[in-house]
Amino acid sequence: MSVGVVGAGQIGRTVAHAFAEHGPVVLMDRDPDALGQAMAAIRRAHLARLLRKATTVPGDVLTGRITTTGDLHRAATADLVVENVTEDAELKLAVHRGLAAAPPGTVIAANTSVIPISFLAKAHEDAGRLLGLHFMIPATEIRTVELITGPATAQATAERATRILDEAGFAAVAVGDGPGFVANRVLMPMVNDAAALVRTGVAAPADVDAVFTACNGHRLGPLATADLIGLDTVVHSLRMLVRFTGEERFQPDPLLLRLVGEGRSGRKAGRGFFSYGTGAA
Repeated sequence: MSVGVVGAGQIGRTVAHAFAEHGPVVLMDRDPDALGQAMAAIRRAHLARLLRKATTVPGDVLTGRITTTGDLHRAATADLVVENVTEDAELKLAVHRGLAAAPPGTVIAANTSVIPISFLAKAHEDAGRLLGLHFMIPATEIRTVELITGPATAQATAERATRILDEAGFAAVAVGDGPGFVANRVLMPMVNDAAALVRTGVAAPADVDAVFTACNGHRLGPLATADLIGLDTVVHSLRMLVRFTGEERFQPDPLLLRLVGEGRSGRKAGRGFFSYGTGAA
């Protein structure tokens, strides 16, 4: 099993890390600095996993399994290639036009939180080998993914992707296509409403989240979850929900826009709704 990972940002590097614990990975990004930062972050995260005994793969073995490249086609020769670029419809479509030239045996996956697979299928002559795999952050810890089948996705593609995921220690929850699928069709409006509660003075961020963690048993509250995802990604996702549903109720709350404008994009920036120490991402 070999995996290509396109995009070395916050989610792409954790996807690469998770798969590299089980086999070879090609991590692709056109920005050499992004690749360097991703590998440094993977080394830090893997050391933490070793100290917690969450893995038995030595650090040098793990990094030896990851090949970095700026060549999209090199990443696309794997058994499975996972696209992880920013949640921007046109950017993703452009990347998928490049991935459409992958060898016939390659399964092509879009790691998208909102954009319908039917939209991205426009870039593929053979849309039967395209599906969605929505990984959660961090993919090394959350080993369940949404597996989204588009209208043209072949059953054999979904079955093969499921086998590859299983080999890498992932479980798949199969869902149908549609803006936001299940996770973010529910989560993004929740985050937006939680931000509105803070903006209007109904409750402080910690108190909003405490209702969900202490009262409802959630692992994280909606605002800490938003910080983990990245508030800039949340804003992108909400805007994509507006675009693909036509519903104005998904417009990002002004507080989200203000925090992102101030550079407070969450854990990766050290500050969002909450403050984090250096290296929190």
